[in-house]
Amino acid sequence: MNAPRTYQEQPWSRWQLERAKGSRTVSVVLPALDEADTVGDVVTSVLPLLGTLVDELIVLDSGSTDGTPERAAAAGARVVDWREVLPDVEPVPGKGEALWRSLAATTGDILVFLDSDLVDPDPAFVPGLLGPLLCDEGVRMVKGFYRRPLRLENEERDSGGGRVTELLARPALDVFRPALGGLIQPLGGEYAATRELLESVPFAAGYGVEIGLLLDAEERYGVSCLAQVNLGVRKHRNRSLLQLGVMARQILGTVVARCVPGDVTGWQQDREATLTQFVQVAGEWLPKDTTVTIADRPPMCRYRARAGRR
Repeated sequence: MNAPRTYQEQPWSRWQLERAKGSRTVSVVLPALDEADTVGDVVTSVLPLLGTLVDELIVLDSGSTDGTPERAAAAGARVVDWREVLPDVEPVPGKGEALWRSLAATTGDILVFLDSDLVDPDPAFVPGLLGPLLCDEGVRMVKGFYRRPLRLENEERDSGGGRVTELLARPALDVFRPALGGLIQPLGGEYAATRELLESVPFAAGYGVEIGLLLDAEERYGVSCLAQVNLGVRKHRNRSLLQLGVMARQILGTVVARCVPGDVTGWQQDREATLTQFVQVAGEWLPKDTTVTIADRPPMCRYRARAGRR
């Protein structure tokens, strides 16, 4: 059975990658929303590659209010406000929106995405993700995998991060798309892909974007277009269970919209859903409703064609 190509080690030297890159161009994108404490270090980890492996580095800011754009610019990135990209389209909340807009804000033949909340980011992340795309024929998308410590308020556990991955994403793939069951970190925010692939598929809203891209890439190009690379250790800001619940709702909506025949739920037609969770207040369990955006943005190539006709 076909499975994503897996690299437990990175066999490429910097010189090999630069030679294999040839005339292709690479854009690195950091989507950011209120990540002032970490975005500068992520930018700094990529800067030494500018002018060789990397041709463009942007931080796509989604309306931060904590000084994230200033920190990113001071570290050396070009900062792009998402409202300045496709200004005729009103943004909807979420990571998927930022990544979709980044296609219009960049020029690279290959795009590398890195989350902006990484702690102690490894400078080898970008070269590792580029390796299969530059050196292996037929690879169109590369996911990173890593050990994920769980960072709690007063301690850090050696493992235990990636809770939504293990409790929802990987079981869902095993049920609906077994060919993708070999992906170790399907929700990981560190990945790279060709512009051709990214502009040919829709972008799911919010936190559904990563699993949506995988499902659409596998359906359109087959699992052989995918590879995954060991990036070592990934530390980031871990979220509360309530926040993870909202994340899981978006991811589940994305999976069902793509994998359930006939769209029996109607989720594809709805742009928003309401998730009810429960919190304890003064000894009582009270409902807490959260609006969850679940609509897809169209493939960028289709959007551009429609915009051109208008």
